[in-house]
Amino acid sequence: MQKLLQTVDLSKTYRVGKIDVAALRGVSLEVGAGEMVAIMGPSGCGKSTLMHILGAMTRPDSGQVLIDGSDLAEMDEGLRTEFRRRSIGFVFQKFNLLPTLTAAANIKIARKITGTLGDSVVDDRLREVLELLQIDDRMDRRPTELSGGEQQRVAIARAVIKNPAILLADEPTGNLDSKNSDIVLSMFRELNVKFGQTVILVTHNPELAEFSDRVIQMRDDLIVGDDLTPTGHRSQRLKAEAHTTD
Repeated sequence: MQKLLQTVDLSKTYRVGKIDVAALRGVSLEVGAGEMVAIMGPSGCGKSTLMHILGAMTRPDSGQVLIDGSDLAEMDEGLRTEFRRRSIGFVFQKFNLLPTLTAAANIKIARKITGTLGDSVVDDRLREVLELLQIDDRMDRRPTELSGGEQQRVAIARAVIKNPAILLADEPTGNLDSKNSDIVLSMFRELNVKFGQTVILVTHNPELAEFSDRVIQMRDDLIVGDDLTPTGHRSQRLKAEAHTTD
């Protein structure tokens, strides 16, 4: 599997009053292109800090962050902003949709920011994504006219329409009931399988394990576990069989 993301000995410390508080202490990991990975752990373990660093929103104190051959730690703020705009998709617990605009208009603004308005290739991808997420008939509705699950699916469509190298999702089911959580997680998996979208989910939710290829466990600012799930074992076996057939 082609390596898409690698961190090497990442460290980050925050100053709180007169006290230094460690957030990451030598975190190293790898994610392959097309993987769906869950980063899990209790509150305060460092997983949100790690996500912010992977998303080029925070700079580590030391270590490397290599994504698709680019070292985020070496970029100045302008380059990091451009990289984030071009290569990273974000989905958050709060859907962050503009309430006065329709779903279509929310997505249109995102396309304008990323410079993909009028791109016929992106138009075709958007149609596929909306059909896959089962919201193609909801585009004329405002957020208040959508269920929580539908709002999150609009947010996912907005994030993936630019075809980012990595989709980062921070507690994406945190505001959803169990039924909508399962629907949204299934949609992440469908995007991963159909489009080969690399997905990193940061969460407390143990149910994510059944949808992910790997679960990375964090505790006390460190990675303490990195294991293939049954889904990951199946994916590896199917890819190996396909490679043998080829």
